[in-house]
Amino acid sequence: MWPAPVLELLAAGGDRPVFEDGGRVVTAEQMYSLIRRIAAGLREGGIGPGCGVALRLGVNASAFAAVIAAFTVGARVSGLPPGLTRGQLAHLLERDDAVLIDDATVAGLADHPAGPLFTAGRAEDVARIIYTSGSTGNPKGCAQTYEAMSAAWAAQPHLWPPAIAELARRLDRYLVFGSLTSQVMLEYGILTLAAGGTLVAAHPPSFPEAIVGHRATASVITVGKLHQLVRAQQLNPVDLSSLKALMVSGSPLEPGRLREALDVLGPVIFHGYGQTETGMISMAVPGDPLDSVGRPPAVTSLRFHDGELYVRTPAQAGFYWQDPEGSARVFVDGWVRTRDLAGLGEDGCLRLLGRARDVIIVQATLVYAGPVERVLATDSSVAEAYVIGRPDDETGEAIHAYVVPVTGRTPDPAMLRDLVAAHLGASAAPKSVTVIDRVPLAPSGKPDKAALATDDRLNRRWPGTRAPSAQRTV
Repeated sequence: MWPAPVLELLAAGGDRPVFEDGGRVVTAEQMYSLIRRIAAGLREGGIGPGCGVALRLGVNASAFAAVIAAFTVGARVSGLPPGLTRGQLAHLLERDDAVLIDDATVAGLADHPAGPLFTAGRAEDVARIIYTSGSTGNPKGCAQTYEAMSAAWAAQPHLWPPAIAELARRLDRYLVFGSLTSQVMLEYGILTLAAGGTLVAAHPPSFPEAIVGHRATASVITVGKLHQLVRAQQLNPVDLSSLKALMVSGSPLEPGRLREALDVLGPVIFHGYGQTETGMISMAVPGDPLDSVGRPPAVTSLRFHDGELYVRTPAQAGFYWQDPEGSARVFVDGWVRTRDLAGLGEDGCLRLLGRARDVIIVQATLVYAGPVERVLATDSSVAEAYVIGRPDDETGEAIHAYVVPVTGRTPDPAMLRDLVAAHLGASAAPKSVTVIDRVPLAPSGKPDKAALATDDRLNRRWPGTRAPSAQRTV
């Protein structure tokens, strides 16, 4: 039962380095001992099967050990997403009946005498709650059972699909940053350990400095950060000869941008497609068609309904924690609605064709347009609010808001951005807020957000409106 495969590879690892943090190098034997001590401390504190723990930890060896130890004692583990408002944090802790564990708590647990190490997770229990961004008001929690996590491929080389086996060969020194409870960061971290590599804490956590400074061979990167890295290499190239793999995640990578990245950085781009609800659905490796997201593994099932992709993966979440209505909309008879439009080519590659939901992906964070629009509309100066997304070199996609003022009132774009950030978090704050006289209408008479998405905000005149010369934008 999960996380037995991780414990087994650490127990057999001896003096192999598994975590590097500045001048501190932690061996497999030392990491195993640290997990034993933290797990013993958790058990003494009454944490076991069915208990909820919420982890808010830094990026260090003790944090990694705490994550694995929490699974070992059979707890219901949730990693708190960054950028939560105070209200969102309080809501999660209360709803989950979870004990908050931070770095100070872990430091105390690490001094506990080590006890026997055994996995206590029960197959049907929830092992992990992976939170979405909170852009819908409060984060949704995707619940994975211990049975589902035990089916995951990362720690089990015999289960690796071809794309993952190719990636594993490049994970000698994998940069970790942000949060080790992140679904993507932890999954590739465990894959690194199974492949014989070392997790390296990124100091600084920026590109290309971290790659050069740590002689890193691999890391996760968002689309926006990839664009910035490519530009930096074009303008002021540095030695990236150690780099073997960049796992791009979070938002779609346009073929032109992918081609440019391959030209500048070489054949190091692995472009994954997945969701919080499903984990990895497919992965494109260097050499795959540029317009695809790669070939789904044989264990992943696909079906299409009116162009929308439904998937079933061995380690997928089963439901949204304490949200039966949301669960019923997305988790259908063992399948997960991706709410993405897609098609499977004769070459076996999956291609994304659009979205069946009004969502914008900002730095790998899903932001739903509806909640942002509703928050904007609460301001007394706003009569109507509309939110769209556009490609952005810094964030992958960016949020742009258009507001129609109440007669006689003048909305303050800066205050509106702050309003959204206060309610939904900084990731949901619009990059721009434009004040318009009237929203353009489609032939059906409904608001035409597609017209807003293509507006150049300079010369466009929308049918039935005044020229946008009266627009105010920040």
